[in-house]
Amino acid sequence: MIATLKRTRILTGRQWTRNHALDDPWFTSTDGERQATVCNALLPKVAAGEMTAMQECIDTYGPLIWSLARRFSGDSTEAEDAVQEIFLVLWQNAARFDPEKGAETTFVAMIARRRLIDRRRSQDREHRRLETLKQRAAESLTLPSDHTSVSEEAQRARQALEQLSSDQQQVLQLAIHGGYTHQEISQITEIPLGTVKTHARRGLIRVREVLAEREQQAREASGIGS
Repeated sequence: MIATLKRTRILTGRQWTRNHALDDPWFTSTDGERQATVCNALLPKVAAGEMTAMQECIDTYGPLIWSLARRFSGDSTEAEDAVQEIFLVLWQNAARFDPEKGAETTFVAMIARRRLIDRRRSQDREHRRLETLKQRAAESLTLPSDHTSVSEEAQRARQALEQLSSDQQQVLQLAIHGGYTHQEISQITEIPLGTVKTHARRGLIRVREVLAEREQQAREASGIGS
């Protein structure tokens, strides 16, 4: 089943875009007899576990689902992901189809639209969450400009941070002052997660080195002064 669904990505990119499913008379036809003899035959087979039925379902309804997915999606890649999700939902819900309540094409289109609407709502929620994270992150990156308002130790740490690259500073400030996880920092900054972890690790190492160097310099200066 999974291998069959993976094949949908190839079909969407190379075949379904040329088909323009909703312009195809097969999908816009009101020929009830054809829908009854052809359209209502696939999902019961899928529900019964017939090995070739899902591939037939993909071949038959792929153009329709692809056309709907392109209307709801921002780009082809997103649409291809949506198509595979929809076929997975169809596979899981094939037994729910009742030919006495409507045509199979109508059921497939309903499942597709519901899934596409759910995806869009989920994306909208994720967008709002990310915008909130970015706003909080911007606030957390605003450090006190008055050095007297922070402790001497904090001032030394701040000065050590200033020795880092801009990316390392941003990652550490979000982690330390904002309390964000590496995953959240990756989403906020749009830096790959692995790179965020590298910036955090190397940045901390460098901060420790700078603090140790300055502590050593302070001890030496104190010894010379005495």
